Amino acid sequence: MKTFKILIMILAISVALYEQVSDQKNIYIMVIAIAVFMYGMMQLSAKTPSKNQEKEEQDAD
Repeated sequence: MKTFKILIMILAISVALYEQVSDQKNIYIMVIAIAVFMYGMMQLSAKTPSKNQEKEEQDAD
């Protein structure tokens, strides 16, 4: 599933970059591609633990 999300993010950013260099720019496609990329980044980084996670657990005890 992680690989699938990464591939979708690469596709979305590729579409956004392609739209950026094209002669007739479609702002809606760029916004959707960037939103998909940001959503994918949020999903992938949600599982990354915080730097202060151990300190917060010690403070809670």
